[in-house]
Amino acid sequence: MAKKVSSKKSLFGNRRSHSCRATRHAQKPNFQKVTLDNGECVMMSARELRTLKKADKAVA
Repeated sequence: MAKKVSSKKSLFGNRRSHSCRATRHAQKPNFQKVTLDNGECVMMSARELRTLKKADKAVA
């Protein structure tokens, strides 16, 4: 099982119908399973993965 690296949590809000009734709704973070260079498998958000790839590209 991959370890969860990020501390991101769901955001909560309401869905509104045409008649303006509110039902609770969760927006979950976009977690991706990633294998790091050392072979460790982790779960990180897509935004964190993008930032990590940008940092690697800047170093190379």
